Amino acid sequence: MAGLELGGKGSGSGSYPRTTGVNRGVAVLDFILRLVGIIATLASAIAMGTTNESLPFFTQFIRFRAKYSDLPTFTFFVAANSIVSAYLILSLALSIFHIIRSASQKSRVILIFFDTAMLALLSAGASAAAAIVYLAHKGNIKANWFAICQQFNSFCERISGSLIGSFGGMIVFILLILISAVTLSRR
Repeated sequence: MAGLELGGKGSGSGSYPRTTGVNRGVAVLDFILRLVGIIATLASAIAMGTTNESLPFFTQFIRFRAKYSDLPTFTFFVAANSIVSAYLILSLALSIFHIIRSASQKSRVILIFFDTAMLALLSAGASAAAAIVYLAHKGNIKANWFAICQQFNSFCERISGSLIGSFGGMIVFILLILISAVTLSRR
């Protein structure tokens, strides 16, 4: 009678789900997205952290300088992107583990939890920096904050480009969380 059990191993009725290949494909996509996230957040941190421009004022000896470390918001942005890229590098090990053993669930739950925390950190840093970049481009006449991007053109281009990479990293994290959640819900 053991051969007649519904869903038994010997019944040949396809008792094992055919989702192992799909799960492995999702795990490979997870790994690739993590690599893209590393590139985006690390490039953003490096671009912002190396931003510096000096302009002469009246004479050659008196100069105005714009540097990322002059604003605590940009320093937080660099720290947040650095922490997120370090996390992504460390999480590659679990992503490789998911490629090898695609049926693991507890490690996926852990990744969803930490991915969500890193998304929150990354969005906080990017949003705060975006507000300062907006003020650098547009200024605020009522608060007597003048737009500095007409004078510090290279500085503004680099900080704006750095924001693009960070927001790209946020999109990667949203996709990672959705992929992990869908993978867990199918089990």
